[in-house]
Amino acid sequence: MQTQILGLLTPLMALLFAATFAVFWKLGKMKRHVLGFALGYVAFAIGFLVTHFLPGDAFYTFHTTQLFYTIGVTFFLGSVCERVGQRLHFPTIATIYGISALVMALALNSTDNASTALVLVNIGYGAMYIVGLTTLMNAQRRHISDYAIIFLIAFSATDFFIRPSLTVMFETTIPAGEYQQSIYYSLIGLVLGVKSIVGAMILIGATIFELISALREDSKLDPLTSLHNRASFEQSMLTMLPRAQSERRPVSLVVADIDHFKQVNDIWGHQAGDQAISGFGELIGKMIRGCDTGGRIGGEEFCIAVWNCENLPAERLAERIRQSFAQMEHTGLNDDIRLTASFGVATAREGETYEGLFARADEALYQAKTGGRNRVENAEIQRKADVETAATPEVVEMKRAASDR
Repeated sequence: MQTQILGLLTPLMALLFAATFAVFWKLGKMKRHVLGFALGYVAFAIGFLVTHFLPGDAFYTFHTTQLFYTIGVTFFLGSVCERVGQRLHFPTIATIYGISALVMALALNSTDNASTALVLVNIGYGAMYIVGLTTLMNAQRRHISDYAIIFLIAFSATDFFIRPSLTVMFETTIPAGEYQQSIYYSLIGLVLGVKSIVGAMILIGATIFELISALREDSKLDPLTSLHNRASFEQSMLTMLPRAQSERRPVSLVVADIDHFKQVNDIWGHQAGDQAISGFGELIGKMIRGCDTGGRIGGEEFCIAVWNCENLPAERLAERIRQSFAQMEHTGLNDDIRLTASFGVATAREGETYEGLFARADEALYQAKTGGRNRVENAEIQRKADVETAATPEVVEMKRAASDR
């Protein structure tokens, strides 16, 4: 009776953990690897329930159990790898499963003793965990939860390699029909129960950390465009500029403003205006690199911090965005209506603050607006032109005459 209760406890806990991860995924709007954790625990629970309720001497019992265990392992390993940007090599997992299933079938057909088949199958699970472990070791580790997951997988691999062999040493013969009454079955129920709890606690902790990080990151984003909001963008610039100066890397700033935006709101309504802002923000997000930072700093005003980028390439980026936006269709506007935007570009000087850099880029934007809109003005080119003008003999003579007065 005690064995029967213990046999039900493990799958019930697995289903509880599956429900927990499903709630995290659904309500927290989390990435699909969290759903993968839930599906993995469901597969584990089904596998153990199959072993618990189906006849132990039936040929299909062991194979069905192995199938669901392998599905659970695949979901689990695939999800923890995807979580850190790595891809599990699924063909290798499938190959290990195929070899294990074939070996188990041959072992069970040749003898009624299930011990050999159990050891070989568990070695297969251990090999799968080794594949997952080597994949994870290639990922960048940023948080204690990453190390905890690696420890969990390493421990699981060791357990699958060592525990079955040690158990069989004490229980040399396990008839297939008496598997559910064996010491091995009781021990595996206990071990799986402990591993389910420990594994779930580690994964739940990692998931909570991800959820908190995502919520914190969402607070820095503009809800309409998914770019940084003004406070977040300015904070990132306070970090980027000193870093660029210490590493001697150029940083350029692009300031953009949608032309005649007030008319969009007045004629087509604020919802159409929001759609235009959203479309412009999405375009910026697609056209900048991962190391760049885009932000919405006002109603229809945007900024792009272009990392490690000289002045002229930054101007070309602004020009590409300008041309793409001028061709974009917008929901809520007439089909023949196209919006435009004006741009100002400036590149950080030695020791320049964000306020100074923004003021020069914003002045270039003003020149673009007064110069006819739908154009890109470069603060550095304008400055060079001013310097050259100031250096002409006529200007020098005028300044000298003024000083003589």
